[in-house]
Amino acid sequence: MTEHLPAAKSAARHQARTLALQVLFEVDLTHHPVDDVLARHQHDLALPDEVRDYATRLVNGVMRDLVELDRTIGAAAPAFPVEQLAAVDRNILRIALYELRNERDVPIKAAINEAVELAKHFGGDQSSKFVNGVLGTIAREAGR
Repeated sequence: MTEHLPAAKSAARHQARTLALQVLFEVDLTHHPVDDVLARHQHDLALPDEVRDYATRLVNGVMRDLVELDRTIGAAAPAFPVEQLAAVDRNILRIALYELRNERDVPIKAAINEAVELAKHFGGDQSSKFVNGVLGTIAREAGR
């Protein structure tokens, strides 16, 4: 596994994570069908195939593994029930944890740093610290 992705791939992945977050956030709050929400977001944005493909992989992977992802997040932050977390924070954590577990070409630091950046941009005042702490705990417990 490489420590750094090429700049173009890194930028595409950032766009894909942002799109995945927007889709998962909407699905989480509205309970609309994920395929419909994903298709609408992708239709509304002129994005390269690489961004669309990675965002689709993230969204589908998070939805498939949702119960296990939430269980892991809950175990890492037992004082904060997953269902009571801000929807933005909850979905940022889900995306990052999915990447940590399934995307072997994404360095651990990159997945965590990207999640923290998404939390800074979309979350509340303490979101980035919370996301960093939860993901750091998960990574340490996994010995990574």
